[in-house]
Amino acid sequence: MSDTTITSANSVFTIVIAGLFPAPVQLQGYASDKAFTTEALDLAEVQMGVDGRMTAGFVPNPTKQTITLQADSPSKDIFTALIQATKTAREVFYISGTIALPSTGESFTLTRGILTNAKQIPDAQKVLQPVDYVITWESVNRSLL
Repeated sequence: MSDTTITSANSVFTIVIAGLFPAPVQLQGYASDKAFTTEALDLAEVQMGVDGRMTAGFVPNPTKQTITLQADSPSKDIFTALIQATKTAREVFYISGTIALPSTGESFTLTRGILTNAKQIPDAQKVLQPVDYVITWESVNRSLL
């Protein structure tokens, strides 16, 4: 019998941004219904010939991850600084990160990420809504804690 659970409340997500935040910074203030998500990874390119024979090959692809922070998250300042630096320098800044999931005993190493999409202003409804930031990672590797 396993001692693992599926809680995400004890997860730890840290990032380093070359040239801006050289020491790991822990993200805080996630949205309650969606802290971070990743898109499914396409592992192969598949083609079908006119004769009905399929062929395929491995193709490396980046992984898109959406980080969703509450409107009052202190970690929004990290992304605001990154957005401003990107606009000022007219250059991208590479991000590296780690995610620890103690509940399942897993760790993920995220390499050569780029902030590719960011919402700069939270939606204002009855209360301010969570804000999404999308990082595209060159690679994501899983290991055990």
